[in-house]
Amino acid sequence: MKKSYLKKGNVCKVTFELPADIAAKNVVVLGEFNNWSAEAHPLKKAKKGGFSTTVALEAGQSYRFRYLLDGERWENDPEADSYALNSFGTKDSVVVL
Repeated sequence: MKKSYLKKGNVCKVTFELPADIAAKNVVVLGEFNNWSAEAHPLKKAKKGGFSTTVALEAGQSYRFRYLLDGERWENDPEADSYALNSFGTKDSVVVL
């Protein structure tokens, strides 16, 4: 996960990334920033095999998120700023901006 703060405004561009060794054909990032929508932020497959997408988020906030692989398997981000328990008894990744 990479963060790039814009000079103007209160915005940070966050690039969500998963490595090439992730066994998936389709990956989406769902979180508080997109109302946990499975359609809002699909990750694109890179030539080297990894997945990524960039989302502009309001700085000064923290957001829970997870990756959904092939519509059925949930994964956390290994580079998340922290993790938080969710209502399903598992943990969500957290990005702090």
